[in-house]
Amino acid sequence: MKTIFYAATLFLVPALTRAQLADSASGGPFEEMIRNLLEFSNNVLIPFIIGIGFLAFVWGMFQYFILGGANDESREKGRKLMVSATFAFVIIILFFGFINMLTTSSGLEGETLKYIPEVPVP
Repeated sequence: MKTIFYAATLFLVPALTRAQLADSASGGPFEEMIRNLLEFSNNVLIPFIIGIGFLAFVWGMFQYFILGGANDESREKGRKLMVSATFAFVIIILFFGFINMLTTSSGLEGETLKYIPEVPVP
C-alpha cells in the first residue's frame, strides 16, 4: 500500500510544480475543469434529476389516485412515493443552490463550456 502511495506522489509532483508556474491570474486547466463541472451540473445534471423526480411524483399520484382506488396497499405505496419525491425535490433544490453559490462566489458565473463548438451566424 505504501508503494502505491509513494508512486502516486512521485507521479503527481511534476504536475504540482508545473501548476505553480502557471499564470497567477488564471487557474489554468484546473479552473477550466471546475468551471466545466459546475456548468454541467447546473445546466444538465440538475434539470435531468428534477425531471426524474417529477416523473416519480406523477407516478406516485397515479398509484395513489387511479391504481389504488379501493386498494389501501397501493394507495400507501403511492403516498410514500410522493413523499419521497417531495423530499428529493427539496434536496435537489438545496444542491442547485449550493452549486449556484459556488459558481457566484468563485467568479465563474456566466461562463460557457469550452468544448461546445460555436455555430457561426451569417
